[in-house]
Amino acid sequence: MKPSRPPFEEPLPAGRARLLPWATVMAGSLVTILPWDATLPLLPPVGLLILLSWRLLAPLSLRVWAPALLGLFDDLVSGQPIGSAMLLWTLAYFLVDAIDARSGVRDFAQSWAIAALAIGLALVGGRLAATPFGAHVDSVLLLQIMMSVLLFPAAARLVAWIDLRRAL
Repeated sequence: MKPSRPPFEEPLPAGRARLLPWATVMAGSLVTILPWDATLPLLPPVGLLILLSWRLLAPLSLRVWAPALLGLFDDLVSGQPIGSAMLLWTLAYFLVDAIDARSGVRDFAQSWAIAALAIGLALVGGRLAATPFGAHVDSVLLLQIMMSVLLFPAAARLVAWIDLRRAL
């Protein structure tokens, strides 16, 4: 009798395995529609964190045009101006590509630093697109950037676990 695998180790069908990165980024974007009780908007862009995690940990899992479509989905569910996440996520993805092409092999600390740069630029760009210049949100934006950068390892660990499950 052949020993059975635990349910979380069962291989995924080929079609579902290819859609898994897309689904995880979209699920991360849907976190913004959950009813959070907060006085400050410090919720990190979970969809962006997962997108960057996929790019840094499994570079071939998403095509280069994927950030534009995933950014459009994020714009639609988050209420940001249409096109802002499309542009900013694509620029962040290309920034990671450019740094990755130059650096070659890297450890997790370098990936974290690359993601921190991309996250910071995307959040600052989102602030410029969504709020007037006279708005005093810079201190809250700085806290959101710090919180997002500190949560990147959790997103990367989640993506690594999902990718391992997908590869089985």
